Amino acid sequence: MVKFLKFLLWSGLAGGGGVLLIAASAYLYLSPSLPSVETLRDVHLQTPLRVYTRDEKLLAEFGEKRRTPVRIEETPEFLVRAFMAAEDDRFYSHPGVDIVGLMRAAVQLVSTGSIQSGGSTITMQVAKNFFLSHERVFSRKFNEILLALQIERELNKSEILELYLNKIYLGNRAYGVEAAAQVYYGQSINELNLAQLAMIAGLPKAPSRYNPINDPDRALIRRNWILGRMLDLGYIDNNNYQTAVSQPVTARYHGSRIELQAPYVAEMVRQEMIERYGPEAYTEGFQIYTTVDSSLQETANQVVVDGLFAYTERHGYRGPVTNLNEADQNLEINNSEIQSNVDVWKEALKNARSNRILMPAVVTAVEDKTAHILLRNDEVDVIDWDNLNWAKRFINVNAFGYDPKSAGDVLKAGDLILVRKMPDGRYRLSQDPEAQSSLISMNPKNGAILSLVGGFNFFDSMYNRSTQAVRQAGSSFKPFVYAAAIHEGLTAATMINDAPIVFADKGLEGTWRPNNDNMKFNGPTRLREGLYRSRNLISIRLLREIGINRTINFLESLGFEDGTMERNLSLALGNVSLTPLQLTAGYATIANGGYKVSPYLIDRVETVDEVLFRASPETACPECEDLLDNPQEQTTEQTEVPEADSGSAIILARGDQDNHIVDLTGEPDTQRITPAEQVMDPRVNYIINDIMSDVIWKGTGRRAQALKRHDIAGKTGTTNDSKDAWFVGFNPEVLTSVWIGMDDYTTLGRWEYGGNAALPVWIDFMKVALDGKPEQRLPQPDGMVSLRIDPKTGRLARQGDKNAIFEIFRQEKAPTSVSEGSIPSLNDIEQSFKPEDLF
Repeated sequence: MVKFLKFLLWSGLAGGGGVLLIAASAYLYLSPSLPSVETLRDVHLQTPLRVYTRDEKLLAEFGEKRRTPVRIEETPEFLVRAFMAAEDDRFYSHPGVDIVGLMRAAVQLVSTGSIQSGGSTITMQVAKNFFLSHERVFSRKFNEILLALQIERELNKSEILELYLNKIYLGNRAYGVEAAAQVYYGQSINELNLAQLAMIAGLPKAPSRYNPINDPDRALIRRNWILGRMLDLGYIDNNNYQTAVSQPVTARYHGSRIELQAPYVAEMVRQEMIERYGPEAYTEGFQIYTTVDSSLQETANQVVVDGLFAYTERHGYRGPVTNLNEADQNLEINNSEIQSNVDVWKEALKNARSNRILMPAVVTAVEDKTAHILLRNDEVDVIDWDNLNWAKRFINVNAFGYDPKSAGDVLKAGDLILVRKMPDGRYRLSQDPEAQSSLISMNPKNGAILSLVGGFNFFDSMYNRSTQAVRQAGSSFKPFVYAAAIHEGLTAATMINDAPIVFADKGLEGTWRPNNDNMKFNGPTRLREGLYRSRNLISIRLLREIGINRTINFLESLGFEDGTMERNLSLALGNVSLTPLQLTAGYATIANGGYKVSPYLIDRVETVDEVLFRASPETACPECEDLLDNPQEQTTEQTEVPEADSGSAIILARGDQDNHIVDLTGEPDTQRITPAEQVMDPRVNYIINDIMSDVIWKGTGRRAQALKRHDIAGKTGTTNDSKDAWFVGFNPEVLTSVWIGMDDYTTLGRWEYGGNAALPVWIDFMKVALDGKPEQRLPQPDGMVSLRIDPKTGRLARQGDKNAIFEIFRQEKAPTSVSEGSIPSLNDIEQSFKPEDLF
């Protein structure tokens, strides 16, 4: 017996020594290749790129992995306990490796012949997820054990648990518990109940097998097992347990929690971030705060859609997508076969294309003034006559049929159609607009883009008309030509003959006979009237008088590129190839007092820890003139300048050798700006602004009087054959451009102009953009005079002339001669202009 005990003792010692020898050998072999655990302290979790509005509404999320890191102190205690019950209930007591768990895994291996579970602790899973592969081999397991021991020596339990909860893969592209809460429940982790927390804790074992979306029954079993373990371990009481296990499975897939639709904006940001940071932009957790205002973006989305539907309804109904009864000649509408028809209709609806704006529907019956429809999900509804009677038959872009008299003139049973839901909840017969549109709104003082829409539906066409569509500007470009004329010495009272003219211009390939859009001629006309009435022949004579080269030189100083402009007289009519964004940027110079600014969209780029970038926009800043004029006197004195869009404080600081406005306060919410270059004489700018106000009160933009504001100005634009319709308008705070046209450059139709196609969209947008804002005007610069003139001659009015009107001039360009040789009285010359005299 003694010998046997000695044998067991020596055998045990030999076995233990062998195990130690093997472990030591494994450690000596593997430890040189182990990574440093210290890197975990500086770990950068792969977090997607997120794009926000300036008021912090999520526009988009880009990246393969959805992840939102959370700190351990922000994590619900029940969640931590649920993961411990499911994965490692001795987490707080073991040194990183649980011997009991490893022995259990070894027994399973011996009894089954294959690896059933790894016996991994939470610490070992951290080691695997951050440093090792998921290959199920013994060498990886040894590395995992060694790393877990190292991790436990260098990090505390809370740090380890935080890494684990943020790193673990939980299915459906969700990495980490916060992302899982958003994916499965559309809520933050702190908003979930115990049953939902336990459901998430059940996912690490097999994210696809126990997924509550893919297999809710199996996921429910796993969840209830975890709740039972929590009860057994004393983590919850019986009341908690009974309440939780009685909860149904409520998980469903929630995509990225997009709070505002602005896909054209989001794509512009994504492209810019890739240019700046490369592929790492998708994984480094960048948070991009744009200049976009969420309420204005929502308005822009809606008015563009409404404007395109208004256009398509003006031109008539092109008919249904198809008629399902005619498509299958074996089907007839009768009582015995009605169910067969319904089955066909439902299948067609399931396969029909739809988007967030237009929904497919099948006409099930037609009455005198009503159409009954079937939508997806077995929803039934009606289209009332006032949502149907627009549908005259489309013949071509210039012609349509008679007004329908009944619903049967438009629809019949079996028609597969498109409908849209109106604000009152009713459905309206619709169709895909063939035209497209762009809307851009910006702050003209610094170029901050407030809203942008690049087309009817991004998900049908990602082509961004705001930045990519090169279109002719038409008459919307005329203000720049007129500004060049005033810059060269002409005045708003200069008389120009509105009469027929013929040119034999080699640059125009033969004889050119331009005309006015209404085919009428007004004879001698003041320059002011020529612009607000958009008279083509006046614009051409104006350009010929000042010269093409001088005009283009002036336009280049404003920021327009020579290559975009034709070097012939057609330039006067807007023969300029520009994107809507380029034209809008040009208008900013008119709207802000003559300063050249650049459009920008990204206000700042942040990570969890720091601000990587903050915009320093070139800003129209008259308050900065003294500093720029006297750079040698600059000190560290600070001067306040007007606030930016974001409302953050802006400090004008002297002392920067490049005359930049810089932040000397060190405050993170202080925006840096750069004084913009003044490229237009402020007096020339003031006169052009004043004339463009007349476009609204006397000219082609009269519809905008509906806004009942006297601080707005703008210009319509229509190109040859109505291929492009524009309206660009502004006040000193908000500048907005609207373009409507066909992608294939075909005509919009004979009666489509900037004033009836684009201007209504602009009005609907600016009604919201300017709501509640006081009227503002650019201040009148020094060196200007207001004189009473004879409107028929442009000269000073004679004393007592009842037809005389006020006009504004640069002082040195003011007229001196008087109509019919009379001498003006002192009362006829005003040194301060009165705006009310214009209206």
